[in-house]
Amino acid sequence: MNDNYSIVVKDLTKKFGSFTAVNNISFDIEKGEIFGFLGPNGAGKTTTIRMLCSILDPSSGSATVAGFDISKQSEEVKKRIGYMSQKFSLYNDLTVEENIDLYAGLYQIPLNVRQKRKEDLLKMTELEERKKDLPLALPPGIKQRLALECAIIHKPEIVFLDEPTAGVDPISRRKFWDIIKGLSASGTTILVTSHYMDEVNQCDRISLIYDGNLIALDSPEGIIKMAQSKDLEDAFIDLILKEEKKKHAAQD
Repeated sequence: MNDNYSIVVKDLTKKFGSFTAVNNISFDIEKGEIFGFLGPNGAGKTTTIRMLCSILDPSSGSATVAGFDISKQSEEVKKRIGYMSQKFSLYNDLTVEENIDLYAGLYQIPLNVRQKRKEDLLKMTELEERKKDLPLALPPGIKQRLALECAIIHKPEIVFLDEPTAGVDPISRRKFWDIIKGLSASGTTILVTSHYMDEVNQCDRISLIYDGNLIALDSPEGIIKMAQSKDLEDAFIDLILKEEKKKHAAQD
């Protein structure tokens, strides 16, 4: 494996019975890269992420995450990743800092470094004044930053973000992305799915998956040029419509 890559995917496929959710996809993600993983609902994004997180076993193909095989070294993979989705994995009967303490314990962070790391993260996410609050009292944007903090308390090499800002206001989304760009600048690799094109434009590269197939992979500017579209949103729509026409033509 090239040491410059955090994730290497080769011919990865996932089938559920006769249904192929992910079909023979391949891509690499460099260390510190913000990599956008886009596609319509049901395209195969979450299934791919669950395989890369060693939650689902692939039907065929292979992938390494942080240098470890997702099928043969799943526990090593899980130690080195953080995962956050739009469904916040928080405990509503615990305060902000109690949630952080819980995740620090789950990730077996040594007691002698736990407090300093928690304080650093509270400062980075601007939650110092809310640490005694319960999650139910927090607005969605702040709750989302807390969920991210819990996902990165163990300083993972790679963070998977599955539509993390869905339903969050624009100002909170901007603050969230400021944190993401800071993590990337420090060397953390980010794989993110999003339906907000202003967010996708901030990715170093983006891939587009449709019906389980990877149909495009390039920088945002490269995707726009390839689709001969005026902006990323139009490029996304144009490329998907093109694939739908191909699919319908093949079925006729």
